[in-house]
Amino acid sequence: MLKTLLLEDDLTLSREVKSFLNSRDIHCDVVYDGNTFARQLRNEEYDAFLLDINVPGSNGLEVCKHIREEGYQNPVIMLTAYGDIEDKKDAYSAGADDFLVKPFHLEELILRINSVLKRGVPEKVQTEVLKVADLEIDLGTKKVSRAQKTIELTKKEFQLLLFLVKANGRVVSKQTIAEQIWDIHFETSLNTIEVYVNFLRRKIDKGHAVALIHTKPGFGYYLREDK
Repeated sequence: MLKTLLLEDDLTLSREVKSFLNSRDIHCDVVYDGNTFARQLRNEEYDAFLLDINVPGSNGLEVCKHIREEGYQNPVIMLTAYGDIEDKKDAYSAGADDFLVKPFHLEELILRINSVLKRGVPEKVQTEVLKVADLEIDLGTKKVSRAQKTIELTKKEFQLLLFLVKANGRVVSKQTIAEQIWDIHFETSLNTIEVYVNFLRRKIDKGHAVALIHTKPGFGYYLREDK
């Protein structure tokens, strides 16, 4: 079954689209703001994205740019009330594959989804390799190694490591990690972060003279080569 992720803050329209797509054997998850979309993007895999432009948090154009910057090549269809040529230019410049102006027929949405998927665009293409000291993360293959030795990580461990690396040495709090990686907001759940950081330390730092994962007491965690 195809999986789509819809960004739409109109509750009535989002329910209609979700129900219609599900009835046509296309799974549809719905988020109502751009920030939640970014978290959902990290946690699930989708075949296509449907984006409204005028939404809370990061708007649809910013979300589309983020999708492309992260290396996702999945089709993006903009669903918006804005139909001027300049609006379409902005959408295509942001990386959108198609543009559907509201109000639209749900049958046409199906046709657009099928059309962009037939182009055979790969789910995700990433060739970038992130490096910190002798630690390497291949974003394409999801392989992690240190001193040229492969390290096996679970999906959550990989997401946590990648989040710390992308922070570029900045300290990130447990709360921020919980919200970005686990999408939770409760203090009682923060011990989960400690557990996973310890898992990472054992896999990334154990047996190496220089530790990369550090704790700043009272503030959070950071990853960098402290010489």
